[in-house]
Amino acid sequence: MGIRSAFDEIMGQGGSTTPRPELAALGDWLDETPDAELRRRQQSAEATFRQLGITFAVYGDSDASERIIPFDIVPRIFLADEWSRLSEGLVQRVEAINAFLDDIYGDRKILKAGILPEDLIFGNPQFRPEIAGMRPPHGIWAHICGIDLVRTGPDEFFVLEDNARTPSGVSYMLENREAMLRLCPELFRDFRVAAVDSYPDRLLETMKSVAPHGSGQNPVCVVLTPGHYNSAYYEHSFLADSMGIELVEAADLVVDDDIVWMRTIAGRVKVDVIYRRIDDDYLDPLVFRPDSMLGVPGLIAAYAAGNVALLNAPGNGIADDKAIYSYMPEIVRFYSGGEPKLPNVETWRCREPQALKYVLDNLEDVVVKLVDGSGGYGMLVGPTATRAEIETFRAALIAEPHRYIAQPTLALSTVPTLSDSGLAPRHVDFRPFVLTGSRGVQVVPGGLTRVALKEGSLVVNSSQGGGTKDSFVLMDGGNSQTQGQQL
Repeated sequence: MGIRSAFDEIMGQGGSTTPRPELAALGDWLDETPDAELRRRQQSAEATFRQLGITFAVYGDSDASERIIPFDIVPRIFLADEWSRLSEGLVQRVEAINAFLDDIYGDRKILKAGILPEDLIFGNPQFRPEIAGMRPPHGIWAHICGIDLVRTGPDEFFVLEDNARTPSGVSYMLENREAMLRLCPELFRDFRVAAVDSYPDRLLETMKSVAPHGSGQNPVCVVLTPGHYNSAYYEHSFLADSMGIELVEAADLVVDDDIVWMRTIAGRVKVDVIYRRIDDDYLDPLVFRPDSMLGVPGLIAAYAAGNVALLNAPGNGIADDKAIYSYMPEIVRFYSGGEPKLPNVETWRCREPQALKYVLDNLEDVVVKLVDGSGGYGMLVGPTATRAEIETFRAALIAEPHRYIAQPTLALSTVPTLSDSGLAPRHVDFRPFVLTGSRGVQVVPGGLTRVALKEGSLVVNSSQGGGTKDSFVLMDGGNSQTQGQQL
């Protein structure tokens, strides 16, 4: 599968030299802007990111603890009708994820109906029995979802994975747009692009809408961070700052009589809503890991008493799990009563003997992933792996098949990207952000496009050398003289 055969989102089917008709203006811009000028603008954006401290850490890499994620100046563009179809599918999927979480920690109708094997839930380290029977305020579990999508053709979009725990990357979406508005204003004259800068306001509205009953007109909301050593700390502080709310660490909070209080210079302030960027394991040492220094003792008791909302709800990791992902079409059908509008990538569950045999026979052609893996770690990309890597994975699969799923190697779509030798197609994926509050579900018109900067590579993760692009969502009427400011 060569990069040439992949669908290019600007140029159309592999090998075309003229843009798709709706995107002719972008083709003209690329033709008319000298290569040196594109590079100057790109370097200017990256210099700004470095100055702002928009970095991420690569764990276990002694070479460089913090780096900026490389930025590419050529935007990715979604047409209005493409976005409309995507949004419908995303809303349906996130509603099903919320219904699934509510059910798994409640009545468990889906298990009684035999749709999922029970051991897939109860034997899963991401299932939190401590949470069973608790209901979050307003019954919403996954308030902030990042649903990773891939594209293989003009109308072929697939969900690659669901992120319902603490999805990151929204600060890059916002900063990439800021950079493009500053450096390439002419593109916003050529295209009517939906604005993304209201995301912090939308997030704050979502937080306030799920405050426990009795929190009053102006509930106190905070962002809880594990601290500045965390790889996404820039995003935590960026979002707290953008929303105008406090960024707190565990030491700033205390639970007294099942109520969460924030210590301030002026005294204690009752906290109603916490956007937590700490994994379940570390959230409350009285319930989860007793050695956690990052959590707040008593937080789960306050949550169980209905006195604080936690975004996202504890226990959500079960919806992220890649073995559960493989059942998402059945999960969507069970809770929505309809067919999934966004299909999954075909997935083989290695815990099933027939699937394991197929995967072992075809390791050089498939992608193998840990069911609880993330960030591109613990993964085999068969077509680009060495013989030794394939044999190492073969042994791991035979030893613990239940820990893995496998998927075909898809011809991911490409977008023209500035490489050392000029513009060249590079594979991309996409993470749109979906917010669910007590007033419903909304899809932010944009998202994080990640791009594999190495020629032919399908691995887009920043920790594995990927970069990012701005994602333009065109409003109806596509080409215009003004950038849309309303969402």
